[in-house]
Amino acid sequence: MIKVVQTVHGKFHHFDLARQLHRQGMLEAIFTGYPMWKLRNEELPAEKVKTFPWIRTFLMAKWRFGFENPRLDRELNWWAALSLDAYVASHLRECDVFVGLSGSGLKTGALTKRRGGRYICDRGSTHIRFAERIMTEEYQRWGQTFPGIDPRAVAREEQEYFSADVVTVPSRFCIRSFSEMGVPPEKLRKIPYGVELSLFRKVADPPSERFEVLFVGQVSFRKGMPYLLDAFSQLKHPHKRLRVVGAMQSEMKTFLQGKHLEDVEFLGPVPQRDLVPIMSSSHVMVLPSIEDGLGLVLGQAMACGCPIICSTNTGGEELLEESQNRFVVPIRDATAICDRLEALCQDKQLYEAASHAALQSVKSVGGWNNYGQLYGKLCKDLAVSGCTN
Repeated sequence: MIKVVQTVHGKFHHFDLARQLHRQGMLEAIFTGYPMWKLRNEELPAEKVKTFPWIRTFLMAKWRFGFENPRLDRELNWWAALSLDAYVASHLRECDVFVGLSGSGLKTGALTKRRGGRYICDRGSTHIRFAERIMTEEYQRWGQTFPGIDPRAVAREEQEYFSADVVTVPSRFCIRSFSEMGVPPEKLRKIPYGVELSLFRKVADPPSERFEVLFVGQVSFRKGMPYLLDAFSQLKHPHKRLRVVGAMQSEMKTFLQGKHLEDVEFLGPVPQRDLVPIMSSSHVMVLPSIEDGLGLVLGQAMACGCPIICSTNTGGEELLEESQNRFVVPIRDATAICDRLEALCQDKQLYEAASHAALQSVKSVGGWNNYGQLYGKLCKDLAVSGCTN
């Protein structure tokens, strides 16, 4: 049986993958920078979960209590990545395939290859230089300066792309970004994420007396928040509300100063279980990201019967049927977002058809099973074929 080891700084989608690999009898271990108390409900044997939480836990505590220091955070993130990778390399069991989330696996990946195994670098978003470039442009549009990505992290991650046998990404948008940055197409594999269908399901209906718009994600320039606020302000509806779920980033705090936002509610971070009734009672969720891999919240909303409007840079095209592609809009286009909102709030039949299509589309994804099967097959193919750069 193929043995797979994973590394991830936090959780992300990697614990969903770990559960899938465990069910297939392939998971040897998953290493994480999260403390064990954050992993109590992951449904994995305790002996397969390994933690190196010291720096990451300190960072989490800082953020929770609002202590922000960008220079210190950059150094701590850098050393958290290096130390986790070093820890995994020093404790690495024999394995056929090592899967490291980008930024966390350079040393361990190289060691795996020296031992005759295969190395997969899993990148949850676009090529790191593409991401830096497009975000630099975005901040400039709003008169702010992008703090940038640590140059050491950029260089290290590009070494991972080069060293890995395969780079996995979740969407065609990500594939395009890597191709634009010169990564050979034969090194890339697209494996779209799944949805936890046992949790996310339709539990309510939106109100008939008000049009409910929802955003879920980091409240930031990266997620396209200024364009959603502009589109919502243009929306002509006597009873409308925009609920914004997620942590607000510093650039948005500056952006919002002095702005009067009518019918907009900022709810802050919300636990996943509490998202279910919010998504179910919304007429539409909008994710207008400038740079995203494949927003997990898209599939979650669809599983709750909530139609989505998303930008071309979210990976949302992986989830929508061809008939729903009209709800994928260009980036930085508030008018296009508003047009789709207007259509959904004015045409009840269109809304009902979009809600039904959302449920049917996400069911075809098969929860996380399809993702796990595709990833498991990739691991087996690599181990058997002896694929190398």
